[in-house]
Amino acid sequence: MDKRVAVVTGANRGIGFEICRQLGRRDGIRVVPTARDGTRGNAAAGKLRDEGLDVEFHPLDVASESSVETFAAWLEATCKRCDILVNNAGVMLDPRGSRVLDSKVKTYRDTLATNLIGPLLLIQALAPLMKRNGYGRIVNVSSGQGQLSDMGAGTPAYRVSKTALNALTRTLAAELRGSGILVNAMCPGWVRTDMGGTGAPRTVAQGADTAVWLATLPDDGPNGGFFRDRKPIPW
Repeated sequence: MDKRVAVVTGANRGIGFEICRQLGRRDGIRVVPTARDGTRGNAAAGKLRDEGLDVEFHPLDVASESSVETFAAWLEATCKRCDILVNNAGVMLDPRGSRVLDSKVKTYRDTLATNLIGPLLLIQALAPLMKRNGYGRIVNVSSGQGQLSDMGAGTPAYRVSKTALNALTRTLAAELRGSGILVNAMCPGWVRTDMGGTGAPRTVAQGADTAVWLATLPDDGPNGGFFRDRKPIPW
């Protein structure tokens, strides 16, 4: 396959779906949207194909090691490469108004399973395909709520998970420096999605833009950074 292959998690709606759309409109990119719900994922992929985009859906539960292994084996057999990985799938499971002192440990475990362990599993499974070609772009969709420089109260499990994802981003970027693989995190801002709500000021197109920019960086692009609106932001 001559086209670069872009894998996007949590792609059946919202920011993930829009990232797939924007990547698919770029020349020379085949998009592989993934989601836990196969019915909704196939329907979303169908909409993108109706727009003339080269996409092929595959079900994936990022929190399941066996699901990640199955997906990686399928990608290897079908596409024989992976050039772009956008770790977009995420959950916010904190009850409304949750604070650290009244939070449940299970909320942290379940949140970290998707928001941290999921990206880790996928990176471990797909980075070898990137190394094979000496090219890769890994984008971790994080949040300003994970910034230590501006940390506040509320949604503690979600905040902890995004801070941990930022740490993974930095560690991996340092480990892969010089390999041709660039690793960065981004914050989409407050976007009108199921998670963000109808009162959010930003569109999904605005929320997806920085992720697509990072996914298509030139070889001399940034590595190990945290961005919003294509500009660096504090960790």
